[in-house]
Parts: sequence; structure tokens; C-alpha cells
Amino acid sequence: MPLLGQASGDWTESSSALRILHVGIRNTVGILTDDAFTQTNPPNVTAAGTISQSAGFFSNVLGVMGGSVAFTRGDIGPNYVGGTSTLAAATAGVRPLGVFINNAAGRPYENLPGPASGIGPYVSGMGTYGNSLYETENLNTGATLTYTTGDALFASLNGYLTNVAADNNRIEQAASGVTLIGYLKMPADSVQPEIVYDQRI
Repeated sequence: MPLLGQASGDWTESSSALRILHVGIRNTVGILTDDAFTQTNPPNVTAAGTISQSAGFFSNVLGVMGGSVAFTRGDIGPNYVGGTSTLAAATAGVRPLGVFINNAAGRPYENLPGPASGIGPYVSGMGTYGNSLYETENLNTGATLTYTTGDALFASLNGYLTNVAADNNRIEQAASGVTLIGYLKMPADSVQPEIVYDQRI
């Protein structure tokens, strides 16, 4: 089922997996970590059968991708922002902040503001978004995930959205608390390959 409204190309021309429907805050406070430009995708869980099949996932892209979760990176230093890199478990000073708008390293033949400025804008402070980058497999069992309206969304070990709250799928362990990214409004289907959600951070 498509969202109401019209757009040429069915909103598929964007170079980002994140589509802003109603924006909260476009946040640029923070310096990107070095690994925000160099991490592989997926950065942590790479076992066969667990790789995302979502429309916004590209294994040939280095660095954090638009649509992936932005984290504080206290493990690097104060005021750093980045992805999960190789943080396959909860680490002090690493907490979800929002969702990156663009790929940090940029794309060929586009301007490269991320590498030039060291800044990676992300959306925080609520809002409603479409996102074609999310986990499609359980990172622990390899089972295919089913998204349903009303699902709570969290940051996966890879820094993508997931509806699995178990510690072996989330970057945050239970002892550190669980950050809710948002609530799902519309799951992806054959007509619209993105999930639509109301953000809560």
C-alpha cells in the first residue's frame, strides 16, 4: 500500500534511504568519527542468512549510510557521533541519537559535504520518516523478520532499524537500558519498499 500523495519516480530517486515526511530536528551538533567514513556494511553481524535484504542496504558502501542510526561515540571522545563500527556489544558512551540523513562518505558524482566538514546531519526530536534501510533478518537466528504496524523499533547491532528487542539483536544491552527509536506506522511491501515510522528520539 503506497502512502497518499504523488512524486515522480515513486520517491525512488533519492540517494538516501531516509525519506523525511515530517521533520523533527535536523541535528549537526557533533563531529563524525573516523570509522563513520570507513566502516563496512554490515559492520558487525555478517553471518550468512543475516544480511539485510532491504531496498536501502548496499554492501559496497563504506561508512554510515543514510537511514542508519546515529550514536554518541563516547568511546572515541566527547561530542563524537558515528555508527556502531565494530561495537558488537554495549559500550559505555554509545547511545542512539537519531537517524542519519545521508551517507557520511557521500556518493560518486555528488558533492561530498561529510568528508569536507566532518559533520553528519541526523534527524532527532521526533518526526515521521520513511526508511528503506532496516534489518530483514534476525541477527541471532537468521529468521526472516515480519514488521507489523505498532511495532517498536530499536537500533540493531549493525546500526540499522529492527523490531527485535532481544540483546543479541540490539546494540544496547538490557543493563544499559533500551532506547526506543520509534513506532512503526506502515510496513514495507511490494508497492512501497520502505518502512514508515514515527520517531521517538
